[in-house]
Amino acid sequence: MKTGKSIMLQGTASSVGKSLLTAALCRIFHQEGYKVVPFKSQNMALNSFITEEGLEMGRAQVFQAEAAGIKPSASMNPILLKPTGDKHAQVIIKGKVFKNMTAVEYHDFKPELKSMVAEVYQELVTSNDIVVIEGAGSPAEINLRDKDIVNMGMAEIADCPVILIGDIDRGGVFASLYGTIMLLTEEERKRVKGIFINKFRGDTKILEPGLKMLEDLTGVPVLGVIPYGDLNIEDEDSVTERFKKDINKEGKVTIEVVQLPHISNFTDFHVFEILPDVNLRYVTRGETIGNPDIVIIPGSKNTIADLKYLRESGLEKEILRVHKEGSHIIGVCGGYQILGEKIVDPLGVESSLKEIKGLGLLEVETTFEGEKVTTQIEGEIIFEDNEILKECKDTAIKGYEIHMGRTKLEEGVKPLLQITQKLGQEVAYSDGAVSKDGRVFGTYIHGIFDEISFTQKMINNILNKKGLTSELKEEKSFQDFKEKEYDKLAKLVKESIDLEKIYKIMEV
Repeated sequence: MKTGKSIMLQGTASSVGKSLLTAALCRIFHQEGYKVVPFKSQNMALNSFITEEGLEMGRAQVFQAEAAGIKPSASMNPILLKPTGDKHAQVIIKGKVFKNMTAVEYHDFKPELKSMVAEVYQELVTSNDIVVIEGAGSPAEINLRDKDIVNMGMAEIADCPVILIGDIDRGGVFASLYGTIMLLTEEERKRVKGIFINKFRGDTKILEPGLKMLEDLTGVPVLGVIPYGDLNIEDEDSVTERFKKDINKEGKVTIEVVQLPHISNFTDFHVFEILPDVNLRYVTRGETIGNPDIVIIPGSKNTIADLKYLRESGLEKEILRVHKEGSHIIGVCGGYQILGEKIVDPLGVESSLKEIKGLGLLEVETTFEGEKVTTQIEGEIIFEDNEILKECKDTAIKGYEIHMGRTKLEEGVKPLLQITQKLGQEVAYSDGAVSKDGRVFGTYIHGIFDEISFTQKMINNILNKKGLTSELKEEKSFQDFKEKEYDKLAKLVKESIDLEKIYKIMEV
């Protein structure tokens, strides 16, 4: 029945590079003239995106779609799990919230999803030349194998070959590859047609004896040793090196993002990494806020729990201190709600706690409702009466909203944005709020900073206040930057793998 071909990338563990290498293959096949699409049956991530149809999906499949030269679609990620705690997650099916489930409940529910996954996959493979499928975690989780729909279970649904990825940078790559293959059933091992060794540093000649021994032991050929690359492509989720270092340490404007325990959509701040004027730092657990120009409270999958974390960790006092000392404070989505006077949860959407006091830096109040807002928007900045937003008025903005809360502004509080389009339809409503002292603002719009024309004006205002000038030579589109990074990724990987053997494995 299927007309296209497919290849699946699985890994020995999480964070071995499956998402990035899936994007690389998507870009390579796209460059070679094939109609290609990424697919991940089940993704667990707090970084999500809203499509043109108002459907929610994981951001990994978004950047993979961009690499493939196509628009993101929820069919590329039919199941999205968004953890709300250690044992609970919000289950999103085909872009819409299904319900919250415990880990045990979801595991028992997975067999019911198998036919849906097969149907969505079949639609993709019949309308594309190649489907590049990404697995999740490791296929050797033997306790989960009986109900698997994302690793070897997905390979069976697609009846496709598998390439297994090992991360040599973390050490033990030969043991992890061999051990993974040996824990598979005989039928599953037959599907593994090749191995990628990822994130290699050094001379491959030293590695060659080990590669030969691995091939002899497993009977599986090594199809590529991919070097550690200097790439700036967004991460799938919060297991990221970004949280462990200052980025652009020489930047003249310091932005500190508070790493909340349930941080979501930290991809909102990726754009700051490409601006030479900005030193970006994430404030992780146990650290204190320095003396930044801007503090950002990001989105959260559990706003009430993260507000309590700020209070109990002492970070609330830190935020109030730096605000008093002159820092600008920005909140995005859950961070916007946290900045308000209070959050009310009458339906118990997030917590048994019906009401909690916010940081009190914005004169707004948020109430959680039962229905999630998921929409793409276009709009423009309508506020400019403070030093950070000077000359930003009328600047165009694009982005998306994902939230359960509805935020009401107190009398006299001015909104930040006017929304003019929602899911392609003309609308007229406001978003966000700016504090009466002009040094705090919040918004529900994810991706607001991706509009470099807005972001650079904001940064320039701080530079001007300091008597400094921008190091940015010319204002570039963030999308143009990403396209160049996808090309760099494709070049790096294409030069490191046996592409002809991969085509042969797929029978293309």
